[in-house]
Amino acid sequence: MEFFNLFSQLEGTMLALFIFCIATVLIFEFINGFHDTANAVATVIYTKSLTAKQAVFLSGFLNFAGMALSVYLFGMKVAVKMVQLLPMEKIADMSTQENIALVAAVLVGAIIWNFGTWYFGIPCSSSHTMIGSLLGAMVGFFFMTGGSMKDIMDSKPFEKGMEVLRWMLISPVFGFTVAIILVFIFRRLMRKKSLFKEVNSNEPPSKGVRALLISTCSLVSFFHGSNDGQKGLGLVMIILMTFFPLQYALKADFANVESMKHLTAIESVLAAKNGDEHFTKTLKSISDLKSDIEKRSDTTKKGVFQIRKRLTSIQKDLEHTMKEEDLLSREEKTLLKSEVKYLKSYTDGNPGTTVLMMIALAIGIGTVIGWKRIVVTIGEKIGKTHMTYGQGATAEIVAASTIGLSTYFGLPVSTTHVLTSGVAGSMVATGGVKNLQKGTIKNIALAWILTLPVTMLLSLGLYLIFRLFI
Repeated sequence: MEFFNLFSQLEGTMLALFIFCIATVLIFEFINGFHDTANAVATVIYTKSLTAKQAVFLSGFLNFAGMALSVYLFGMKVAVKMVQLLPMEKIADMSTQENIALVAAVLVGAIIWNFGTWYFGIPCSSSHTMIGSLLGAMVGFFFMTGGSMKDIMDSKPFEKGMEVLRWMLISPVFGFTVAIILVFIFRRLMRKKSLFKEVNSNEPPSKGVRALLISTCSLVSFFHGSNDGQKGLGLVMIILMTFFPLQYALKADFANVESMKHLTAIESVLAAKNGDEHFTKTLKSISDLKSDIEKRSDTTKKGVFQIRKRLTSIQKDLEHTMKEEDLLSREEKTLLKSEVKYLKSYTDGNPGTTVLMMIALAIGIGTVIGWKRIVVTIGEKIGKTHMTYGQGATAEIVAASTIGLSTYFGLPVSTTHVLTSGVAGSMVATGGVKNLQKGTIKNIALAWILTLPVTMLLSLGLYLIFRLFI
């Protein structure tokens, strides 16, 4: 229970603020359950394949399994992406109170927008919401610390934010298009034509159809946990690095001797290239990092974050270098890839199983309480005809595959975006564009468009307010 031992290291106001920040992450994931996990169980509940309680229990278990397995099999790629959306190295120069104001603004801003869209039954992306909040807080931080718009545009968080947003814009189009293609294929290949007939009965479907829908729901829940669950882990990591930078900004077992050995191995590969300009910057960063490690007298927050900054910079440079075809041999790339994986192990920390369980529980409880509004929207209000078994299964196959690939490549993606666009695509495939309910599609599209600017303004405004009182 290492996580709970952290509470004994704080007292008074700082303890209260730490509890507040952790609670807001859990509240965010609780509301995430309203939105995203409700999407995952929409088809099985709506089609009577499972009762709401059965669906929620299954989804909650698979969310936890998805989180745990993705972390231990593939690492915390998505969680790290979330951390990279804030300028953590620059934050090291600020007071802990200033850092807390920043984190609190991000979380509270995201919660306000998520709850509002849920209240009106609009499937809105929790991921999109959180990205907007992080970017808004980052903009506020840069301006309040004397930065300019150019500093923001040139910053690593802005670069990572744009990378994430590009994929979040592409994924709904991808989901919509693939759903149309799959429905077209399934309707021609499947003998069971009843899969694409409108469901009017309150009776559950046949055993075969139930098995299909339960399987697709399970896949979406599992991959939702692997992606959205990691976003919660990323938020917790930001909080832990804010309150306990000496323990979490850099892994506690950072070994000087081992680190120097691996840095020297990288250095020897790059130095053999006779001063090629592609490697000059990386070699300089390695030299500076080795100097920092040798001194290691600066154990302040700033000193620890300086080492972290150099480590992440070297990782990024090497990953870019390895993409170039002619600069390195296959053997050299293999060696460097192994060394980069080692360096990442010190900056991509895992907050532990306790935090995994807390986030999974928060998502599950949120689904139990708030599932109905979103399920009704998915099942009845996107298309003019009610969702069929085949349409539901198709949308979930598209969502599960898209989310799974995104987690593998370390990209935060919106379960809501890919699933609702998949449902819309399946509706178009069976009845054309006229089969969509314009009012619902308009509300969803408007929410998608407004989410980024509104959450950025919310978190920016809250940051300016919180820094006056914390």
